[in-house]
Amino acid sequence: METFERIFENNEHWVAEKLSHDPAYFEKLSQGQHPDFLYIGCSDSRVTAEDLMGVQPGEVFIHRNIANMVVSIDLNVMSVINYAVRHLKVKHIIVCGHYSCGGIKAAMQHADLGILNPWLRNIRDVYRMHKNELNAIEDESARYDRLVELNVQEQCINVIKLAAIQEAHRERGITVHGWVFDIHTGKLIDLKIDFPKILEDIMEIYRLD
Repeated sequence: METFERIFENNEHWVAEKLSHDPAYFEKLSQGQHPDFLYIGCSDSRVTAEDLMGVQPGEVFIHRNIANMVVSIDLNVMSVINYAVRHLKVKHIIVCGHYSCGGIKAAMQHADLGILNPWLRNIRDVYRMHKNELNAIEDESARYDRLVELNVQEQCINVIKLAAIQEAHRERGITVHGWVFDIHTGKLIDLKIDFPKILEDIMEIYRLD
């Protein structure tokens, strides 16, 4: 059976399994969503938020793009964040990168990748900001992995710069987290982003109230 056809067969099994545990499962699911988490991750097909977090449909609002970027002129990610924060009232925002990220590796190479160039330039900007640290790492794989971590950190800062986040933090204590998924072990790594300190440090420039 072709993979495409098998997807629909898998769906039938999935529906049957859910209904066997709870006959009203889909009726409840259709009544709306109330997730506590917004997850901003990479589009990589090996990294799925629900699986690595062990959560069910309705528990996490998800946005994915190449290298888990939060770019201020990207209306897609900006709309997702705004909706999650101001309408769904999520309590936590997670930016999650992963080791062996193709987007990160591409950004560290000298190659013209056409339409991807403007997107990768945002990652290269992170590289430029941390060039001295990264260039001091001799092992190429370790250098890529460190840029994965630094990119997560900078994307968390980009989230914290947003008016909706600053407002939600004042009003109800929303928190931003930076994670990395170790694709070699399956483990989630909390980078322990110091959200209150970063917020305090950038307020002189980025305060929007």
